[in-house]
Amino acid sequence: MATQDAPPRWDRRMQQRLSRGEAAALGELYDRFASLVHGLAHRVLGDERAADGITREVFTHVWENPDAYDPKQGPLRSWVATLTHRLAVQRLRATETAALARSGDGTAEELERKVRSASVAARADYIVTSMPTPLRTALELAYFQRRDYRQAAADLGVTEDEARRRLRLGLQLLSTAHDTGPAAAPPEPGGAV
Repeated sequence: MATQDAPPRWDRRMQQRLSRGEAAALGELYDRFASLVHGLAHRVLGDERAADGITREVFTHVWENPDAYDPKQGPLRSWVATLTHRLAVQRLRATETAALARSGDGTAEELERKVRSASVAARADYIVTSMPTPLRTALELAYFQRRDYRQAAADLGVTEDEARRRLRLGLQLLSTAHDTGPAAAPPEPGGAV
């Protein structure tokens, strides 16, 4: 994608193709977003099989309801991620509620804490994978390699001010993972949901 306008045009064309029932469009969409969908679902549910089920459910929903996506509301990627998140949180609530009813152990508050924790973790993963590469790289250096902004600047070949700016912006984006209610959706890159 060479320009900033490429994703929205691709999103509109994809939605039109899906609306016409083009099976090839679904395959393209799957190739592009399956790892995102499965990763988010797995992060929320912590279960490979359940994540596989959510992945099938998301792409089935997209195939059966292509007009549910409105390109004016944001990128197709964000819509798919939001749908995935919502379905995964619903599945987590249902399975945890059933387990709570069977065992009698735990409370509704504990269930909500668990759902909230899984939701925030999935949202944080989505934010990190969606942020621009320079911000993500700076955060990875600081977090995984324990670099301060001076060391990160040297590693990245940028000024110390630029390294601080990248770290600050990356952390500001990441901090929005907690800014939501219990079943909030992942943010759109560069904006709120």
